[in-house]
Amino acid sequence: MLNKYLLLSLLFSLLSCNQMPEPEVEKSSPNTEESKVPSFDLPALLTAKDGQKINSKEDWENIRRPELLQLFEKEMFGKVPSNDIKVNVEERIATNNALGGKTTIKEVIFTFSNQSKELKATLLLFLPNNRTSPAPIFLGYNFDGNHTIFPDESISLPNTWMRKNTTYGMTDDTASQLSRGVKSFRWPVLNIINRGYGLATMYYGDIDPDFDDNFENGIHALFPQKPNKSEWGSLATWAWAFSKVVDYFETTNTIDHEKVIVMGHSRLGKTALWAGAVDERYAMVISNNSGCGGAALSKRKFGESINAINTRFPHWFNDNFNQYNDQEEKLPFDQHQLIALMAPRPVYIASAVGDTWADPKGEFLSGKHATPAYQLYGLNGLEIAEQPPINQPENSGHIGYHVRSGKHDLTVYDWEQYLDFADMHLNEIKD
Repeated sequence: MLNKYLLLSLLFSLLSCNQMPEPEVEKSSPNTEESKVPSFDLPALLTAKDGQKINSKEDWENIRRPELLQLFEKEMFGKVPSNDIKVNVEERIATNNALGGKTTIKEVIFTFSNQSKELKATLLLFLPNNRTSPAPIFLGYNFDGNHTIFPDESISLPNTWMRKNTTYGMTDDTASQLSRGVKSFRWPVLNIINRGYGLATMYYGDIDPDFDDNFENGIHALFPQKPNKSEWGSLATWAWAFSKVVDYFETTNTIDHEKVIVMGHSRLGKTALWAGAVDERYAMVISNNSGCGGAALSKRKFGESINAINTRFPHWFNDNFNQYNDQEEKLPFDQHQLIALMAPRPVYIASAVGDTWADPKGEFLSGKHATPAYQLYGLNGLEIAEQPPINQPENSGHIGYHVRSGKHDLTVYDWEQYLDFADMHLNEIKD
């Protein structure tokens, strides 16, 4: 049975190259030449808005970090509405004998409700069976439904909005049996379980469908009005839901809730960074090819621009972010400050050399310029002067980075670096 899963994963990986592309932005005329990067000044990381120099971790935590968090919330990601939402959780064991008995698969159904409406979302859990202590766990959204990451028929098909894909039978915005396991190449469950970690994933469309719907669907439908210009977009919505997942982790004795690693690819990498910024319970944060609005510096004007991302995906950020379309030089912040909001927790940034749309160098520079926040804690950040060579990860500090060969994707190579980084910084002792 194990060989069957591995063969299916390889088959789906080959098919995915041409038949099931990840939904991405239209890449029209971006700047991909370093010679055309304008001169720019990065906003100061360790200077408060009143001019005070930040010289200690206490100043960072009490003065500068709250300022930056509020700035990103107001001008970019948006503020969560204050309405009271109830959360109920129900567990179901799908199978306790997957991967030759190595893992138990659980489905955890979250019901979010107000006085008149409710929304259900399913968290898929893979837990190692050979542990005698709670498992550290990777937490990340998936793009195409929980059933696509592992070809086990015990995993439920989602009944929420799905992006159309005729290759796998998704012709009317609904899931299809034909799509079981088609994204397993992005989720090496066996590797993760063998290293002693658990994996938790949720279909992002369960929380908020990824299209501009005037806030009529998903979690937004539980709130009485469209958010104002300062309130949340979809990225902040997805991040908010993950905090509710961490609440659940704190109630179970099978998961080490002090070793939760939030990760994401592409737009979900942006989500992971914002999740890590607003909720300090995450022990580690991973950004994979997150690009504009994620790890890449906006003021470089390289690859995807703020105008491009806001035009194509007006629902991702709050409306205030539109004022910086084609005016990145007016940004009062940049993404190195977002990375710094993870300090002192370890954060890993990953790029791909062929993913110029996400600006690999800009992602590296964000980590480099976030380093002074880590130094306040006596920790190394990303101390190297230049972007490392392809496929030569730099993980000696609390900010890890690699640029791998290939294009915009989440690969087994990426996962191996994340697992190594987690082993190093979470001091994981295998049972």
